[in-house]
Amino acid sequence: MTSPERVKVVVIGAGQAGLSVAFYLRRFELVADDDFVMLDRAPGPGGAWQHRWSSLRLGTAHRVNDLPGMSELGLSFDTADRNLPAKDVVADYYDRFEQHFDLRVRRPMNVRRVVNDGVDLQVRYEDLAPQPLEEQKAARGLFGRRRKTFEEPAEPSAPQHEINTQFLVNATGTWGSPFVPYYPGMTEFAGRHVHTSDFTDAEDFRDKHVVVVGGGTSAIGFMLELEEVAAGLTWVSRRPIDWLDRQELDLEGASAAVAMQDEAARSGRALPSIVSGTGVPKSRRIAAGIERGLLVARPMFDRIEADRVVWDGDESGMARADVIIWATGFRPDLRHLSPLKLREKAGGITVGQGAAWSDPRIFLAGYGPQASTIGASRAGRMIARQIMAML
Repeated sequence: MTSPERVKVVVIGAGQAGLSVAFYLRRFELVADDDFVMLDRAPGPGGAWQHRWSSLRLGTAHRVNDLPGMSELGLSFDTADRNLPAKDVVADYYDRFEQHFDLRVRRPMNVRRVVNDGVDLQVRYEDLAPQPLEEQKAARGLFGRRRKTFEEPAEPSAPQHEINTQFLVNATGTWGSPFVPYYPGMTEFAGRHVHTSDFTDAEDFRDKHVVVVGGGTSAIGFMLELEEVAAGLTWVSRRPIDWLDRQELDLEGASAAVAMQDEAARSGRALPSIVSGTGVPKSRRIAAGIERGLLVARPMFDRIEADRVVWDGDESGMARADVIIWATGFRPDLRHLSPLKLREKAGGITVGQGAAWSDPRIFLAGYGPQASTIGASRAGRMIARQIMAML
């Protein structure tokens, strides 16, 4: 049996946080594929942005801050065409960034587990790229049935790989871990449950009665897109919407939200919602939606029936529903780290200055206060410096 590949650093995730760390590792003269390896589950560059719906434009999305070093390529999101789909612009810029700095991202690679292997960490991952047709035929046998042995699974699996590393940078973000709260009757609902991560096109909901759940910018965006499409549209939120009388989030509000995230990360608690700490700025488009009565959220319903949502004790206590869109956010995607037992009883991982306090070999980029694009860029430099100090 051959020994697994071994490098100094493995970076899991090639979104804004992972690319920022990789940029600074290259600045410290580490070489991709020799000194560090980047593994990304997505089929192409762009991080979570590549999975966003096509109608989401740079002009209506959260501000996307430039990655460190992007100016070397003559690129900036501040000067990009704001009428283009955000997913396309980000994917294009990130692709050019990866090529320019020779990051050699391996994709699509799904990290399944990270385990201890002596002083090293061992990263076990699978190659999600389709197997060549001849290999599939060989695995399945002459008549399309997979040949079985006592050691083989009944169904073919993706090629498995292992790589050992001194340090691990987890930059998996949240897109792979959507959160949907439970409400009575969810399993009896005859319509569709759709999460933000599943939304692709407003036309999918034409002539449907839609209930949008959530108090953030995604929920608001869905309401605006579906206004002329859905047969009926209801917006509900678990908390009152904290409208801000300004076009964009100010520095004070952003700093307060970051401080809340940082305090939770340092104490090992589950991370709070960003929106709950920042509020929602009233752009001209949003202000117009409020004025015409579209963006008025009802309190959260009590239960779900086959074709409706219901508020108990309310005279107008129901809204018809063919679809419920859950714009209820995400949780950090950390399942592959579970063998390392990093999670605290309070529900989170104790992280300070980007490092897991219970294991100095592990860094979490894009976690908590680093989740914004500007926070991720700063964290990249901080994490890379700490790694280099210990190598």
